[in-house]
Amino acid sequence: MDLTLSPEYTAFRDHVAKLLEENAHLAPGPEDKGLKHPKRLAWQKFLIGEGLTARAIPTEYGGYGAEPDILKSRIIAEEFARSGVPRPLAGQGISMLVPTLLELGTPEQKEKYIRPTLHGEMIWCQGYSEPGAGSDLASLQTKAVEDGDEYVINGQKIWTSTARQADMIFCLVRTDPEAKKHHGITYILFPMNTPGIEVRPLVDMTGSANFNEVFFTDVRVPKSGVVFEPNKGWQVANATLTHERGMLGDPNATKARFVELVELMKRETVNGKRLIDNPLLCDRLMALQAEVYAMQANGLRIMTSRLKRESAGLAGLVVKLQGCELNHQIAGLAIDALGELGVLYGDGEHLRSEGSWQWRYMYDLGLIIGGGTAQIQKNIIAERGLDMPREPKPAVRA
Repeated sequence: MDLTLSPEYTAFRDHVAKLLEENAHLAPGPEDKGLKHPKRLAWQKFLIGEGLTARAIPTEYGGYGAEPDILKSRIIAEEFARSGVPRPLAGQGISMLVPTLLELGTPEQKEKYIRPTLHGEMIWCQGYSEPGAGSDLASLQTKAVEDGDEYVINGQKIWTSTARQADMIFCLVRTDPEAKKHHGITYILFPMNTPGIEVRPLVDMTGSANFNEVFFTDVRVPKSGVVFEPNKGWQVANATLTHERGMLGDPNATKARFVELVELMKRETVNGKRLIDNPLLCDRLMALQAEVYAMQANGLRIMTSRLKRESAGLAGLVVKLQGCELNHQIAGLAIDALGELGVLYGDGEHLRSEGSWQWRYMYDLGLIIGGGTAQIQKNIIAERGLDMPREPKPAVRA
């Protein structure tokens, strides 16, 4: 197979590489924290204006407005990974909700929400999981009762990332309690400052409250927030989950992390020898490099399917499982390679990479569970991708 780029795409790659190199000084640094930090928003605006993100999203919704070109999108992602320049803003709103609204939203919803979301001005959280509905999401019990032009919502969500910072939520609620569990669910958008919403932070093992509990008590929201149709939210939810799995298994994000690890191992030394020159550590690094190459090759397979307008099949099903586990392993090697310095976390003169490898290692373990656990992903791969017998259900005692 000839993977050589045509002159058009070679020139485009050179153009993207030059743009990133010449404007890297505009990018936010580690010190520019906060989801709405002015430097982060300015960088996002620059990238959109140059067509380096939101490339195929229409200009009327705040995007660049180019014709869809999967290969150009791939080149852009590869150049971000190669250069180490901070990537565009992502997250639940940009990476998950925006493509869902482009596919299923009303014209009014697209007009109202896509532009501020793309530009980082509107932060979203995802109201899916509940204490009794995690992997079995369709068992959710948060209820929404019709009252004129509104729904009145009561219930609870859990593991809700960015709920404290979010302006808006895309939420699954049960609007028909008599229907089968995959039916009677509605996907609805509403502000997080609506009266009756309480957010309680959940501190995880990173020491930060990356997750939250969200409680709804007689929360009144307009019916205009319903995406697609009432009682057909399961279809919308699955569209969003497809985008979530792609976000969590982005091969270029993983490559960027691997490049960062290589640079770390070239820079750090033990007894005057670079970490990368240690044969045992280098052997582990090469094994991870092979996994990164395999992940990128699988990404090309998925891209080919999209170009042919075909289902990616098994190639698409492995993305989330492969990406989350590989990211966790990369962080694990960084910690092991740094030895006693690798476990440092917080502040201190010997801290490396601001403790980010330790944070990633712990946070990525949560991502292996969240968004569909590794065990659930393996069942999906086996049953849907490999056509193996379905997992037997436990017998119900009378």
